[in-house]
Amino acid sequence: MIDVILSTDFFFTTIRVMTPILFAALACMVFTKGGIDSIGTEGIMLSCALAGPLGSYITKSAFGGVIIAMIIGALLSCLFGYVTIYLKSEPVLAGIALNTLASGLTIFVIYYATGEKGSTQSLMSPTVANVHIPILKDIPILGAVFSGHSILTYLGIFIMIVLAFFIYRTPAGLRIRSVGENPEAAKSVGINVIKYKYMSLIIAGALCGLGGAYMSMSYVSFFSKEMIAGRGFIGMAAESMGRGTPWGVTLSALLFGAADSLAIRLQLLQLPAQLIQTIPYVITIIAIAVYSYTRSKQKKKY
Repeated sequence: MIDVILSTDFFFTTIRVMTPILFAALACMVFTKGGIDSIGTEGIMLSCALAGPLGSYITKSAFGGVIIAMIIGALLSCLFGYVTIYLKSEPVLAGIALNTLASGLTIFVIYYATGEKGSTQSLMSPTVANVHIPILKDIPILGAVFSGHSILTYLGIFIMIVLAFFIYRTPAGLRIRSVGENPEAAKSVGINVIKYKYMSLIIAGALCGLGGAYMSMSYVSFFSKEMIAGRGFIGMAAESMGRGTPWGVTLSALLFGAADSLAIRLQLLQLPAQLIQTIPYVITIIAIAVYSYTRSKQKKKY
């Protein structure tokens, strides 16, 4: 087991499986900064995971598929915002409804588009390429770990850096945070609360689109039903553990990615498959429990 964990393949796989969790966690972070419940992240990512391959098949371009997935994510996010902000629906119930709708609607769309109910394997849709970084790829160990990933993986890291600057170093980011923390106070100083809530909805929805597109256009080359498999909820946990900061969220996503990678690598040891499949979720529960306990201890000090 030690040999498995210390191998370059393990670290390479960790980054690979971390990517959709990172997009989900960043989306949840932006949702939270704008004062919006992020429980619909799972459903939005699932819908975008289907929109990606369908879009790339129609446009004959992987780039077109990713853009369509981002647009669908932003639209679904805005729909959630409309239901909760304007219609005053309970956010948790609206999020559960969105997740349930996505689960059934994706199967219906698959059947309508391909005649199959399980996946889009019959569609020869373009996928996102992997990139071997010059110079880095030739460095021992580092090249094996950090080179050869999907373009979307490197884009996710770049977006994390951009969000760190945007949220904490720009007027728009400050206004989004103020709207999320105290909308009445923000309104009293002339900030358009609805405008900045929708700005956060669009950004978060587009991030969900990237996460969904990665799953069906990089992680694998097709969409299959329920393929997000709880990564939207794990993203919520990563956002909470990371205390809503871009760097903290990224480290939390890396932790959950390592747990997922461990489960994949342990399959080589011929352990029971049912036990291995529970590892990422068990580690998520343990991590959240430890985080909640430490947070409660800190609050008691003050």
